Amino acid sequence: QVQLVVSGGGLVQAGGSLRLSCAASGRTFRGYAMAWFRQAPGKDREVVAAISWSGGSTYYADSVKGRFTISRDNAKNTVYLSMNSLKPEDTAFYYCATGERPWNTAYNDAASYNYWGQGTQVTVSS
Repeated sequence: QVQLVVSGGGLVQAGGSLRLSCAASGRTFRGYAMAWFRQAPGKDREVVAAISWSGGSTYYADSVKGRFTISRDNAKNTVYLSMNSLKPEDTAFYYCATGERPWNTAYNDAASYNYWGQGTQVTVSS
């Protein structure tokens, strides 16, 4: 059973920074893409960032490019999302996810991910 435990959310002022962590267990971490998604009230879930299993390929939503960085530490079975220059529109519930597609690709669609963490709230005040 794959488990993803997310930590690091909270309340921050606009312009501030947060780092989310997602620790995986239950199967081999390396070899599978990881991604961060978010969902704000009244909005659809959207992909924020994704990273291939090697870490060599990444994807970012246009809205976060240049501000967010996704990274992974396969030795620690953990993926991170560093968020800088946060804006009120970044306020959402953030989830990490992993899937079972074996190719070394940063999949940016929810259908590529089978396992989801419990999520964490990120609130950015203006």
